[in-house]
Amino acid sequence: MAYQYQKDKQYFAQVAEGLKDAGARELAELGAENVRPEFSGIRFKAGKASLYRINYMTRLLSRCLAPLVSYDCPDTDTLYRRAKQIKWKDFFDRDNTFAVSGNVSDSLISHSKYAALRLKDAIADYFKEKTGQRPDVSTRNPDILLNLHIRNDKAVISLDTSGGALHRRGYREETVSAPMQETVAAAIIQFTEWDGSVPLFDPLCGSGTLLCEALMRYSHVPAGIFRQRFGFESLPDFDSATWRQVKKAADEAIRELPKKLLAGSDVSIEAVRAARTNLMGLHYGSRVTIERVDFQKLPVFKKHIIVTNPPYGIRMGGDRNLDLFYKNFGDFLKQKCKGSTAFIYFGDRKYIKKIGLKASWKKPIRAGGLDGRLVKYEMY
Repeated sequence: MAYQYQKDKQYFAQVAEGLKDAGARELAELGAENVRPEFSGIRFKAGKASLYRINYMTRLLSRCLAPLVSYDCPDTDTLYRRAKQIKWKDFFDRDNTFAVSGNVSDSLISHSKYAALRLKDAIADYFKEKTGQRPDVSTRNPDILLNLHIRNDKAVISLDTSGGALHRRGYREETVSAPMQETVAAAIIQFTEWDGSVPLFDPLCGSGTLLCEALMRYSHVPAGIFRQRFGFESLPDFDSATWRQVKKAADEAIRELPKKLLAGSDVSIEAVRAARTNLMGLHYGSRVTIERVDFQKLPVFKKHIIVTNPPYGIRMGGDRNLDLFYKNFGDFLKQKCKGSTAFIYFGDRKYIKKIGLKASWKKPIRAGGLDGRLVKYEMY
């Protein structure tokens, strides 16, 4: 049987609402065609090589789904019956573990968890009838991840070709409170348009996520370089030779990071330790200097890109005189960063007016549970 993605070469990318346009541009750059942002993500067309490349190299997408079947689904009995007709042994066998995530909207079936449970039952019963044994469900690290989407009484069952959320890059070994999601950090670095022609500095670096993403972008390190396997390897038409070629081409494009191009600092010893640890796992991470210093004691930064995500209520557990902190940080930018451009991500927008600087632009970034703003300041 030919599955839906095999017939039309169409896939669906999940992406944070605030990153949809940037995600669509990135998809096109990585070889996708007919890229169409939609209700809850981005639909696109891709051949095998492009699908593998997108999963391996995307910095902004959360996951890519390959639709297997879609059908009218007015009730959970129909959901179960049609799902049980799929030849699940095409994708995995009873020794593999699997998990199902479900999302239901504007439909007679109203409960996402129950719908996902019915799909799990259909798959388990399929194997029980064929082999006498049910495969195990694993929520933590399943071999196969399936996605059920029901909208307007139409069900789409897809295989997650990413094999888990793509923001989990694998370099983050240590964190401090409320670390920034990697896809958000990657988007911020992208919006700065930093190309390595001037140094980039993060004066409040926390566990170093912005610096890690800046390094990976500059050095062309694929975002999926630490992933052990991808979900597309379970597709019945997976082509291992094409995947090896795609991976080899991407890995060969990695380039060196010059010394002194990337650096950061933080007042917290835990943050400095975490940032150093996380960077050490990356190609050329040892070339990024992280120092423990209060931003008010930093030297002058001429012709730099300053990028940072300052603390705010949700990250710091309350206000703790953050008004004064932001005023001081604004003074630091005014006095010590003349001739530089700063990009500040405000997780809480109320602090934008506390910084006392005139913005060049503000960009909404809704992602990772936040509705923040990235604000650009040019220090003349």
